[in-house]
Amino acid sequence: MSFSNKLITWYLHNKREMPWRNTKDPYKIWLSEIILQQTRVAQGLPYYIAFTEAFPTVQDLAASSEEKVLKLWQGLGYYSRGRNLHTSAQMIVNEFKGIFPSTYKEIIKLKGVGDYTASAIASISFNEPTAVVDGNVYRVLSRIYGIDTPINSTNGTKEFKALAQKLIDKDCPADFNQAIMEFGAIQCKPQNPYCLHCVFNDRCIALQKNIINELPVKIKKTKIRHRYLNYIVLQSNNNTIIKQRTGKGIWQGLYEFPCIETEKSIERLDKNHLSKMDLGEINPDLLDICDITIYNEKPIIHKLSHQHLHTTFWIAETLSILETGVSFDHLKKFPVPVLIANFIKQWRGK
Repeated sequence: MSFSNKLITWYLHNKREMPWRNTKDPYKIWLSEIILQQTRVAQGLPYYIAFTEAFPTVQDLAASSEEKVLKLWQGLGYYSRGRNLHTSAQMIVNEFKGIFPSTYKEIIKLKGVGDYTASAIASISFNEPTAVVDGNVYRVLSRIYGIDTPINSTNGTKEFKALAQKLIDKDCPADFNQAIMEFGAIQCKPQNPYCLHCVFNDRCIALQKNIINELPVKIKKTKIRHRYLNYIVLQSNNNTIIKQRTGKGIWQGLYEFPCIETEKSIERLDKNHLSKMDLGEINPDLLDICDITIYNEKPIIHKLSHQHLHTTFWIAETLSILETGVSFDHLKKFPVPVLIANFIKQWRGK
């Protein structure tokens, strides 16, 4: 039996039931693929359901505000995915007249859509035989075929794409692509794969050479950067100040408390620190702060792909009237990083 036939047979007997596997709607396939980038299925499923309920069609998503999209995205991380989702929805409505593009070459033009996502949508929704290559596929192919080319190298990207394209079942590309992803997710797992009960254990080179844990090969990641953030939570008559992040960055478009970055964790804030707060039209030097206390004595470490944020929250009581302030009760309406959301929930007890 060929590789593709054996793989698809395994899939049809072992696949998990997912709502996006019961549709060919490219909009919903696209939503699922974007949400599941860098995200486990268990975490992404509630977001998929929430998005399809809030935005049943691509027109609904395009008509929404970016702020509403980011609020719904809150907690998923990699917020550029949410922003790109919104931008691409508007592109589909404005440039494609509301009709989702139907070929790989057109789909990949959407912002935030790369080779993997375009291949998934084109194959699942339009039966185009374009192979997907993601982390699961790299793992499956590198082990079964004994490939040690680094998966995050230019040569590796080309080699694995070519192999996947050679193996794909051109008559059933949707089943093949979903099968190889599913196989990597629940059978050929990163740790402790089920080799004894694997349908490919008679041909798996990694199993034969006992190098399962050595594949796939990946070039060492870039050095982790450590940053020390101090969020100042101002309090004045049940009001505080929260600002939207502008410019490029991981949390672009989200809201946060005024922040002061230091070279290392600090045990106290002084006037020199507070004078560096960005409060918009408010001059921080004119704030009448009567008391400031540390909320979490041990910094909260929030880990991102290439940086670790050592975060401390400070509660600052001020006698000044915050003209541009936001009431505490309205804080939950703003899209914020999960780091801020967790603090607000714990601080306000809601």
